[in-house]
Amino acid sequence: MASVLMPLAEGFEELEAITIVDVLRRGGIEVVLAGLHGTDPVQGSRETRIVPDAALDEVMDREFDMITLPGGMPGVDHLKRDDRIQKLIERYQSGGKFTSAICAAPSILAAHGHLEGRQATSNPKFMNQVNIGDVDYVEDPVVVDGSVITSRGPGTSMDFGLKLVEMLAGDETRDKVEEGLVRIH
Repeated sequence: MASVLMPLAEGFEELEAITIVDVLRRGGIEVVLAGLHGTDPVQGSRETRIVPDAALDEVMDREFDMITLPGGMPGVDHLKRDDRIQKLIERYQSGGKFTSAICAAPSILAAHGHLEGRQATSNPKFMNQVNIGDVDYVEDPVVVDGSVITSRGPGTSMDFGLKLVEMLAGDETRDKVEEGLVRIH
């Protein structure tokens, strides 16, 4: 079974985090929500509280197939300032594992050079806050460039989650999950 680590910081975007976790779990993928400061409930940007599955410190050494970063403010600022998140991203990037981020969270990757020479997307107002350097910025709902997957925001959360399922479990599983969601195109 594929596994995904989602760090959760105060001020995360609920629609993104919950949608992505739900879609991944529907695809049979293990998702571990890891609280930056333990397992106490973490409050999102719309005051929804989520209880993490584990403390980030407890899972730092565990190998996951992907790390995914939800957006939301000030959650992204908390993730960006946490040295453990940078260590994880560097480990996943250097190991060829998937790194994914949505909404404001691709700015975390850009701020530390992890999008250099890649195509990426995000909520546009957040990428304008960092020097994106040599990033081929596109406005597609979801962008895959090698092992990096980025998405635009809350409205693209379902597409993002389905793309993550596809990358980890294949097209057939993605199609089954989408069929069960009764999406209208």
